Amino acid sequence: MPLNIQTLLYNFPEVKKPIEKKLSFNIKLKWTLIILSAFFVLANIDLYGLSKNALGNLEFLQVILASQFGSIISLGIGPIVMSSIILQLLAGSGILNIDTKTEEGKRRFQGLQKVGVLFFIVFEAIVYVVMGGLQAAPGFTIILIFQLILGGLAIMYMDEVLQKYGFKNGGGVSLFIVAGVAWTLFARLFQFIGPTGENCLFDFAGTPCSGNALVIIQAVINGAPRDALSAIAAIAVTVVIFLGVVWAQSLKVEIPLTYERIRGYSVKWPLAFFYSSVIPVILVAALSANVQLFGNLLQNWLGHPTFIGNFVDGTAISGFAYWISSTNLVEAIIRGSMQSRFILQAVVHLLFYMIFAAIFAVFWVKTSGMDESSQAKNILSSGLQLPGFRKDPRVIESILKRYIMPLTIMGGLAIGLLASTADLLGALTGGTSILLAVMIMYNLYKGIAEQHAVDMHPALRKFMG
Repeated sequence: MPLNIQTLLYNFPEVKKPIEKKLSFNIKLKWTLIILSAFFVLANIDLYGLSKNALGNLEFLQVILASQFGSIISLGIGPIVMSSIILQLLAGSGILNIDTKTEEGKRRFQGLQKVGVLFFIVFEAIVYVVMGGLQAAPGFTIILIFQLILGGLAIMYMDEVLQKYGFKNGGGVSLFIVAGVAWTLFARLFQFIGPTGENCLFDFAGTPCSGNALVIIQAVINGAPRDALSAIAAIAVTVVIFLGVVWAQSLKVEIPLTYERIRGYSVKWPLAFFYSSVIPVILVAALSANVQLFGNLLQNWLGHPTFIGNFVDGTAISGFAYWISSTNLVEAIIRGSMQSRFILQAVVHLLFYMIFAAIFAVFWVKTSGMDESSQAKNILSSGLQLPGFRKDPRVIESILKRYIMPLTIMGGLAIGLLASTADLLGALTGGTSILLAVMIMYNLYKGIAEQHAVDMHPALRKFMG
């Protein structure tokens, strides 16, 4: 790589690393709350000069992309995720030859990723406005694009702040998704503004509510059993998904290890069944969301449907985007609107999520320091070793190979199956959204608990190095 390009990659503006080697629990909590508050503030700042928001009804995309269409953060995490997807595909296929196991390789990979994020921020800002997704008032086109770019940069640097000053198990991308899911879930349960924009609390028996908890009460009053059953089913599916994901998170393989300096003391090194965590599902869901988003924008721009799909009110009714999307099968059965093509769509949706989740899981493990070699080094650096084997990273690596890659593939397939099945059953915010939120919160909770335990016990912190 030429020196000038390498110098450019290494000298992009970035958030300064903390001086302390290990940040305290209170500092991480403080920065996490600050960034989360800033995210909600930005989500409520409307774009100046916006005349029409043609994307306002794409609620599913807003949740997956952690955005609020029509606000200054309309781009959400889309640029970050798209850059990550493309880099992982290039690195996994061997087109981009970067050894991410070395510090030099990691710096180069992170530099290229930031270049990709900046490119997609500018590209998506232009596309959103030019293709009519966010229509500018006369004379405000450049101003609107500039605001979107500023919002994209804000999300990028807020994500970087959380990566360096927040909890490692959270990260900006994950935290922003959880924030969007939590807000949407609360609205889907207790939203009292009806589809017509009227407050149903002023006319509870007549004006339809949007929140499912209120819909149930309203359906009982008005004698509408199908409405009540549909709302109850959505809430029940959400609860079942929540409990199922919490249970699945507990599945793991434990490798017994012993401390080199402390004889007779052993620990277990856990390898979770969902080894690659939620990242594969985030990437697959974001890929699907971007396909639908750009298909919708392209149709608005051209004035006619394309091979990506035919969109009506933001929803694909045919084409590629339709087949990879999902239909609420439970509600279709309850309301008697079930069609045979919904079954075929469900099969395609399942296969799409499972295959791509497995692919992204493998790429993520290979590029994020979670492979056998990196884990073997982590084990040895912690003063641990396999009982009955000599202290050699190659020995540990050979043992880990039996578990890590099978867990990566099976976990990727399983999480793709779980996410797509949840989508098809129709949870309150979409199955994928609930799945992501639960798993992200679980991982964040583990990180917070571990950090808090170390801070509360200085002796343990010293012992762990």
